[in-house]
Amino acid sequence: MIRIDAVWLAVAPLDMRAGTEAALARVVGVFGAARPHHAYLFANRRANRMKVLVHDGIGVWLAARRLHSGKFIWPQDSGTTLTLSHAQLDALVLGLPWQRIGEAGVITVL
Repeated sequence: MIRIDAVWLAVAPLDMRAGTEAALARVVGVFGAARPHHAYLFANRRANRMKVLVHDGIGVWLAARRLHSGKFIWPQDSGTTLTLSHAQLDALVLGLPWQRIGEAGVITVL
């Protein structure tokens, strides 16, 4: 497997016809650079398709995921980028509410 140290999510939609070069150009435009062992996530406007670009230190990998029903839980207006934990990434790709995992899901008062 490819080692992933950090996961970044771009809020603005990406045209899913974009190939590796166009996705890499978007990563550089949005995040400033494609860093080794970082994953960069993009969704289409309807949020039922997602692309992940990963720089493995030698080259780049581009993967796509499509949901046949439902959509990914994608932020609307929380800046241009977000960072996700591995647990949040696991939930996101399954279509689960990833924002509730980690510190955001802590219950402090009953």
